[in-house]
Amino acid sequence: MEAVIELSYALDTFYFLMSGALVMWMAAGFAMLEAGLVRAKNTTEILTKNIALYAIASIMYMLMGYNIMYPAEAVSGYWPGMSFLLGADHATADVLASEGDTYYSNMSDFFFQVVFVATAMSIVSGAVAERMKLWTFLVFSVVMTGFIYPLQGYWKWGGGFLDADFGFQDFAGSGVVHLCGASAALAGVWLLGARKGKYGPNGEINAIPGANLPLATLGTFILWLGWFGFNGGSQLALTSVENANAVALVFVNTNAAAAAGVVSALITARLLFGKADLTMALNGALAGLVAITAEPLAQTPGMASVVGAIGGVLVVFSIIALDRVKIDDPVGAISVHGVVGIWGLLAVLLSTNDSATLTGQLVGIATIFVWTFVASAIVWAILKAVMGIRVTEEEEYAGVDLVECGLEAYPEFASNR
Repeated sequence: MEAVIELSYALDTFYFLMSGALVMWMAAGFAMLEAGLVRAKNTTEILTKNIALYAIASIMYMLMGYNIMYPAEAVSGYWPGMSFLLGADHATADVLASEGDTYYSNMSDFFFQVVFVATAMSIVSGAVAERMKLWTFLVFSVVMTGFIYPLQGYWKWGGGFLDADFGFQDFAGSGVVHLCGASAALAGVWLLGARKGKYGPNGEINAIPGANLPLATLGTFILWLGWFGFNGGSQLALTSVENANAVALVFVNTNAAAAAGVVSALITARLLFGKADLTMALNGALAGLVAITAEPLAQTPGMASVVGAIGGVLVVFSIIALDRVKIDDPVGAISVHGVVGIWGLLAVLLSTNDSATLTGQLVGIATIFVWTFVASAIVWAILKAVMGIRVTEEEEYAGVDLVECGLEAYPEFASNR
């Protein structure tokens, strides 16, 4: 029996780690997606932001974020994060009980969670692209990944009031990860303002196409793949018939929602614009994935497709609506992760999850949005006063690649900006 328990422990820990690795690969997806949807003159800077924010998230979550989010797992006698830095007694600290009799490594849990916080921060990166100062963004990343995200994560996943008092349901993070990231992005865009030339003096909306749609498409496929780890790993275990079947269903529902999101967004764009808009199709895939993330288990594949399809329609209309109110989001991140994140949380009520209530879902949505938006707005405002958040008009025209990084992503085509 002991050998069976040890084998189960090893396999569940390995599954957890590999799921985390898939989610880490989503960082590459965000980098490619954003690099493809910005102009060539801003590509190097967006890539720098993405690799730097992942590193900052890893460090800040280790130093303090993890133990803010999961205080019950903190090792007695250590300041938050120090259990990882100082090498706690792994005989007692490195085994964490999850649901029932399933056990896995505490370190694997940390790794799985740290890639989630990096995902939330990646959402902010694309929304503020092409006009924000690089170092201001990186300083915000420190606060976001070390404090803002972990605190609201604790309220749901760490045993806080959203879970204990309201029964807020969010299986893999439509709210905790995606709505949180979108709320921080909205606060930043609000204070930052639109890119020069995006909106005309008479209210016209000028399209600013991205430089590399093949790269954006590759990024979307990478994110689609990584999402199987995002949602599948959130089952936390694999080594039982029940868990294995649950993981299989999560994979199928995740894929079905994404596929339906692509088709519905593409059809919606065709009806509205008369053309098959690739960028809307890409955002439709991501919208379907975000929508199903709140509850990919207690759905049939058919209902998961419906949830994803509605997400695909919503994202098209949301992108149009935000443009009309002059909220300039170059990659559509606020619509994909915010608006559709809210839909995903409400769609839990359409599932067989009997624990979900309308009150609980609305309280969770409001709490995550208000906390993250207000806290982020305060941080952005302080950074604006202290170091500025926006490059000058001349620097924006020249491109933030040269201004912030001293490099061009496509030097052979520098004249074609």
